[in-house]
Amino acid sequence: MTAAPAPCTPEQLLARLRALGIAAPTLDHPPAFTVAEAERHAGHLPGVHVKNLFLCDAKKKMWLVSAPFDRALDLKKLPDVIGSSRLSFGSADRLRRTLGLEPGSVTPFAIVNDPGRTVTLVLDAWMMAQSMLNAHPLTNTMTTAIAPADLMRFAAACGHRPLIVDLARAAPAC
Repeated sequence: MTAAPAPCTPEQLLARLRALGIAAPTLDHPPAFTVAEAERHAGHLPGVHVKNLFLCDAKKKMWLVSAPFDRALDLKKLPDVIGSSRLSFGSADRLRRTLGLEPGSVTPFAIVNDPGRTVTLVLDAWMMAQSMLNAHPLTNTMTTAIAPADLMRFAAACGHRPLIVDLARAAPAC
């Protein structure tokens, strides 16, 4: 049995972005485990700050949902929006095994560690229509800025075709 390759490091990810000709300025900062902490450390950066959810559905299919940091999502409504069965949060162990990430570092860039395309990347449509996105580059001690078109180019280079949906449809009822 062949061992799985080691997950990509933040430095390897940034080098891969450079090799693709993608500008991705990156800010080092103290660890940010919550959206509030990320805002404290990197909130001054222009663009949409991204939050990410690693989810599994009742059929054990995995989903990586990226949305604006302030978009509330109802996990009971989300399946109808993304075409999944009932969703729950993926375990820390599954996150490590599947995407090579520690909790608190979930990011759309994690697809670099999913060459088998076992995780479906879901991107918010409004967010993808903005000029710049800010996300962790595989660690919560950095924030990387990337244009949405470049994120799509990166996803394609990783063999992924993200699902772009209106996540506002999964907002909790008032």
